[in-house]
Amino acid sequence: MTFAGIEPEFADRDRASIWLQGIPYDGTSTWGKGADQGFDAFLDAAANMELYDIETGTEVFRRGIHLLDPLTGHLCPVDMFEDVFQTTEQLLDSGKFLTFFGGEHSISIGIIKAFSQRFSGLSVLQIDAHADLRPSYQGSPYSHACAVYDASQNTNLVQVGIRSMDVSEEAHMNRDQVFWAWEIALGNEKWMDRALSLLGNDVYVTFDLDALDPSTLPATGTPEPGGLAWYPTLRFLRKLFATRKVRGFDLVELSPIAGHRTSEFLAAKLYYKMLSYQFEHHDS
Repeated sequence: MTFAGIEPEFADRDRASIWLQGIPYDGTSTWGKGADQGFDAFLDAAANMELYDIETGTEVFRRGIHLLDPLTGHLCPVDMFEDVFQTTEQLLDSGKFLTFFGGEHSISIGIIKAFSQRFSGLSVLQIDAHADLRPSYQGSPYSHACAVYDASQNTNLVQVGIRSMDVSEEAHMNRDQVFWAWEIALGNEKWMDRALSLLGNDVYVTFDLDALDPSTLPATGTPEPGGLAWYPTLRFLRKLFATRKVRGFDLVELSPIAGHRTSEFLAAKLYYKMLSYQFEHHDS
């Protein structure tokens, strides 16, 4: 198998500029299960996606996209974190542009930890419906509800699309760096430049698909009403990739709904859009 059915010459491990690591883990989600099925659904949708990006006028797959063997078999959250962290450390030595697909949002903890240790002064852009700032949840610091707590302590965290949180998370939140979904929905896009101004040069993006409105993407574990819309989100992402050095990104929390393929196709399109924006402006 290759990503999106591309020819083997564009999927070769050594020649590809982009590596894609699947992490189909769903060990701590507490309501809608199924994120462990998201990666396969995403790949199936990608195989039916047209690969010319009209907006950028590019075919980014020609840069090469190599599909790594997925990380599986994790028995507990600690095991998952350690495997993801160590694997990401090793992948960073490759010099490739690294991308990840979950799995639930807890997979991002180890990825971000590895990136933050590699890139001094790293900014993390979290696009999400939920704050995910709990130090621990149900006895584990590696829960999906803790996805960016460590990032809040050790990186420059900017949060976009937030519209649900527990009161305990207030203590760990920098409200000056939060862009609430209801403010974004007012339609004034000045928030985009304000958000970008808070980010440093080196950025890692963690994109929880529940950031998008459930009318657009319903297949996620905890859909929250009042989410982000497709085209404004793309405009923000294109500005981000044009003005910052994005070092890598992940997409998480796709939980497929049987008989409905809209969400996985959107996820595949979003992934490919983000790559198109990355290589529109940067050589690596």
